[in-house]
Amino acid sequence: MGGVVGKSESPQKVFVSETKLESQIVKAMQRRATQGTSIKSFNSIILKFPKIDESLRNCRAIFELFDEDSNGAIDQEEMKKCFHKLEISFTDEEISEFFVACDINEDMGIKFNEFIVLLCLVYLLKDDQTALHTKLKVAMPNLETTFETLVDAFVFLDKNKDGYVSKSEMVEAINETTSGERSSGRIAMKRFEEMDWDKNGMVNVKEFLFAFTRWVGIDEIEDEDEEKQLD
Repeated sequence: MGGVVGKSESPQKVFVSETKLESQIVKAMQRRATQGTSIKSFNSIILKFPKIDESLRNCRAIFELFDEDSNGAIDQEEMKKCFHKLEISFTDEEISEFFVACDINEDMGIKFNEFIVLLCLVYLLKDDQTALHTKLKVAMPNLETTFETLVDAFVFLDKNKDGYVSKSEMVEAINETTSGERSSGRIAMKRFEEMDWDKNGMVNVKEFLFAFTRWVGIDEIEDEDEEKQLD
């Protein structure tokens, strides 16, 4: 998901090959990091899970609205219509890039958890967000607050503000919460492995968002939907 990783002679330096969209996302997160974060510990992120879960599940109605053929996924044409209705002015090429980036299962359809990640990335990247914010407030109350919380959480984990979370940064974040506990290292590595989808040793915000939807149980909705379709 983050491309190919190569290391220089210095073990501190890691180079990640990015797509154009991923590069934009990293730069957006670097800019956002300059504003700081209200998150003080990993535990405070966990405590927000129930409220975030409720907010994200409320997106279901808008997802089903854009899933015109009701097949449980939004295809590229449906996504273009979705962007148009939300007054999100990206080019067809940019929309295709978003589609490829968020179609993590590569099944040519954006499922519900992928749709949430898509909206959050659009929210993060859109320069003129006035129209988008207005639409989101009407269609999905509290979603902006949820997105800000997710971005805040990533900024907390990204200690050096380079737009990525490394293993050492994850360990540092967990240790700040569970200082002195012998299991803190294992907890940190487990959480990191859950985020590092492409196993390149660095987590970008897109990978973090996908992991977060699983942490709060959004992927369970997808499993339920698939079971209903099989019945």
